[in-house]
Amino acid sequence: MPEGARRPRRAVTTPDEAVRGAGVRRPRRGATTIEEVARAAGVSRQTVSNALNAPHRVRPDTLERVTAAIRELGYQPDQSARSLRSGARRTIGYLSPVDDPFDPNPLMAGFLEALVDAAGAQGLRVLLFRPAPGSGGTRDASGAEDGTDAGDASGAGDALAAIDELVAARQVDGLVLADVLRDDPRIGHVARAGVPFTTFGRTGPGEPQHWVDIGNGPAMAAVVRHLAERGHRRLGYVGGPEDLPWMAERRAGFLAEARRLGLTAEVAAGPDVAAVRGLLRRPDRPTAVAAASDLLALDVYEAVRAEGLTVGREVAVTGFHDTPLCRHLHPALTSVRLPLRAIAAALVERLLGQVRGERAPGAGLELATELVVRASSGG
Repeated sequence: MPEGARRPRRAVTTPDEAVRGAGVRRPRRGATTIEEVARAAGVSRQTVSNALNAPHRVRPDTLERVTAAIRELGYQPDQSARSLRSGARRTIGYLSPVDDPFDPNPLMAGFLEALVDAAGAQGLRVLLFRPAPGSGGTRDASGAEDGTDAGDASGAGDALAAIDELVAARQVDGLVLADVLRDDPRIGHVARAGVPFTTFGRTGPGEPQHWVDIGNGPAMAAVVRHLAERGHRRLGYVGGPEDLPWMAERRAGFLAEARRLGLTAEVAAGPDVAAVRGLLRRPDRPTAVAAASDLLALDVYEAVRAEGLTVGREVAVTGFHDTPLCRHLHPALTSVRLPLRAIAAALVERLLGQVRGERAPGAGLELATELVVRASSGG
């Protein structure tokens, strides 16, 4: 550039110009209200309200203009005011099981992640709650998958009191319950209160069928078929506490499918290494062992190696839940994967249907699992 020549000015687009370029007039600076969004977009206040709450009622070009104004002006709807007008809190309560922060349950942690995502996709939040510290809390029943005592998974009176407190405070539109047991007192309590709810786990006969679950029996039957296809005729099984419905269903599914295929099936005397070693010391020892959870499969690995055998080559092993540890074991563990995202999405959708006053489905929803085959079963 010659000395003394003026440097050409670079075109700069200001935020006001950017908004005007989208057909939006930017109002004065300050706290943005819905009226200011309406003026900026050149529409009525009701049109902005429809764009926020019922976008299907707004023409696409108008919706685009309103959305641009909201984004450029940084407008944040007053959720509390919207809740007071509509009676909706846009919040789901989840009765969170008590867990050990140093040894968390990976399955239910994955479910919570899926639930938060599913709620967020519907414009909802998830509020975690549990009984007050020291009141006993809600034991994580699925955490008993390693064979330890399940305790009072429903939380009984303490959980009911926590539910009552949350409902009385009108903080949530409905509840999601998990770890549902036989004759679970939470189900009747919430149903009698008239609170919308869904459950991850089956409710009993005569109770509202607002549940979403997997087919535990069919899932374990698929494991048996997989092992039979690989030539195994003598199978072992290691399960958890039979008072947990999902554990009972897995055991029943395993034994029923083994009988149907004419296989020999033996159940370990207990959910521990010693019991599995007892199976493996028999003259007609099983050549494959199915575990009712991934944590129980760790005991099977230990027992197999303690007996001088090799996992995957001399004894096939399978797990259940397909938690992250499966990929890090050697050999990697074949396991049943739960469709956690589909489960969470269905729970949220069914809950929203109740909140909207729609007729609830007359039956629960059973979702299929996937058997992820890895080297532990000769995959």
